[in-house]
This record gives sequence, C-alpha cells and structure tokens, in this order.
Amino acid sequence: MNNKKIISDNIHLHYGENHALKGISLDIYNNKITALIGPSGCGKSTFLKTLNRMNDTVADVKIEGKIHLDNEDIYDKQVDVTKLRKKVGMVFQNPNPFPMSIYDNVAYGLRIHGTRKRTEIDEIVEKSLKGAAIWDEVKDRLKKSALSLSGGQQQRLCIARTLAVSPEVILMDEPTSALDPISTMKIEELMSELKEKYTVVIVTHNMQQAARISDYTAFFLLGEMIEYDETEKLFSSPKNTKTEDYITGRFG
Repeated sequence: MNNKKIISDNIHLHYGENHALKGISLDIYNNKITALIGPSGCGKSTFLKTLNRMNDTVADVKIEGKIHLDNEDIYDKQVDVTKLRKKVGMVFQNPNPFPMSIYDNVAYGLRIHGTRKRTEIDEIVEKSLKGAAIWDEVKDRLKKSALSLSGGQQQRLCIARTLAVSPEVILMDEPTSALDPISTMKIEELMSELKEKYTVVIVTHNMQQAARISDYTAFFLLGEMIEYDETEKLFSSPKNTKTEDYITGRFG
C-alpha cells in the first residue's frame, strides 16, 4: 500500500541570489504528523510553503524540482492554485482571524468556494469548530467578533477555518510559538486528533514538541535536509552527527 501523500523530489528554491532550499527530497505520509525542525533561517518554513505554493506570491522566487500530491505535480501549469490551497490548508505562526464574527470566519472559505445554503454552512461551521476543539467555548457567541477571543482560541478558530473547506493536508507554521503553555497543550492534543482524518506537516522550533506529537521528523540546516526518519529513531539514535549536535543542544 502506498501511503505517501506528498512526494517532493530534489526541490531547489532561490529568492533572487539566495539559494534557500538545496535539493530537498522528502516523502510525507498519509494520516501522520511530520515535523520539520532546525535553527532559524534553515529553510523549514520555506519548504513548508512550497507544499501549497505560498512561495509563488514572493517576488523573484525560482523553484526547481517536483512535488507530487496524490501523484499530481502541483507545479504543473494546469494546476488551479485556489483548489490546491483548499486541499492543502495552512495555519500560521500568529493567529490571524479575520475582523468579523466567529461564525463568519469559519464560513468565509465555504462562501468563497460557492456554498450558499445557510443550513449547510451552519452544519459545517459547527462541525469545524468541534473538529478544532473550540465549539463548547464559542457556541453561545458565534456572532461576536473573533478578535475578542484569547490567542489560543484564535489559533483554534484559524484551524476550524482551515477544516471548514475539507482539506486533505494541514500545514502548520509554528502554530504554538505565540501561545501560552496551556493553549499549546490544547493545540498539541488537537493535532493528534486531526491526524486521524488529515495529513499534518508542522514547522516547530520546539524539539520537545516534535518529539511529543510527530510520527516523522526532518532536520533542516542551512537550506539542506540533513536527516529524515521516524521521530523516535531520529531523537534516540540520529545517524548524522549534525542532527545529534542539534538535538542535544550543542548548537541552534
């Protein structure tokens, strides 16, 4: 059984003169959490953004190599980027709810993609908020501004917004770095539940977090992927001395 959801093959990315990704080949498995770790500026967030073509919006960017999602090359000229981003959702480092009601935040993507029926939207909003483990906290104030929520609640709302359009893959770029420990724990618990239905890729600075929640971990350094393995193996017996130096705190 081929359980690879995304296959990236020899990805090179340049921002102008800066060679930011150097030949990254990495398979991401279905219904697993894959963590990307490494020091700041090593290319992990840049790589994450190649998976739903977020780098396309950056001026002077050049990408070589192939990324297949379910056997389709996402960089093919025929690919509809809006549809791709519906399939591969993204949650950012800082919660970024829209300045509108909690309900409208979740309904936003549905309306953009053509869902008009109120009963259907109601149903999906509730299901998405439940899926993001925040329904009980907000069900009585759906018409209130999303900006009235705490940081941790805003981040779970952003996850609900992502879930509403039925993605298959969820990308998370340091989703807990701006949150307190209790909110972080809630998001981590949520991620473990999400992988039952979705494939999750997370960039994290927090190695303990990667060790706690991910199934696979890739270690990036200076634009290269140094090592990739099952999380338990990578942390307990890394094959590369650079990986070992990083996870034991000798640098980073």
